[in-house]
Amino acid sequence: MLNNDDQLEFEADGYDDDEDTQKDRYLTFRLASEEYAVEIRYVTEIIGIQKITEVPDVDTFIKGVINLRGKIIPVVDVRLRFRLAPKEYGDRTCIVVVEMSDTTVGLIVDEVSEVLTIPEAQVSPPPKTTKGSQSRYIQGIGKVGEQVKIILNVSRLLNDEELEELHELHEMST
Repeated sequence: MLNNDDQLEFEADGYDDDEDTQKDRYLTFRLASEEYAVEIRYVTEIIGIQKITEVPDVDTFIKGVINLRGKIIPVVDVRLRFRLAPKEYGDRTCIVVVEMSDTTVGLIVDEVSEVLTIPEAQVSPPPKTTKGSQSRYIQGIGKVGEQVKIILNVSRLLNDEELEELHELHEMST
């Protein structure tokens, strides 16, 4: 059992219980035939697909906004963001609600898989590609047994202009 002095010592060493429990933890999900992952620290919740209100004059991958318990949240179809073929939303389609650059955004994915621990030693840097644009979203490649998970860099899924557009959408609707 810790006494108050021990507790202070942990805090002085920078030990943060919440941060430690999220280290190397990823939410995995499927898009088309690939498995992707995002750091769990960005995820606030996962909800089923729901009515999305379309907003005119936005990028095609921005599907619109949803009302989540009174809070208006812009929603991005990650499939369209990655220039994959559109797919009809089904009962496995989910919206992963994430915090990115002080903006709450819903990410539409085909199917949420699980939360995994992928130790830092099992994460390789992203491959070098000539396309450049899609690889900018990739933070690394996680190896889990015989499987590979593409780890996305949540903060790069949207550029500054797109984030500003989403922020304005949020402001307009509140």
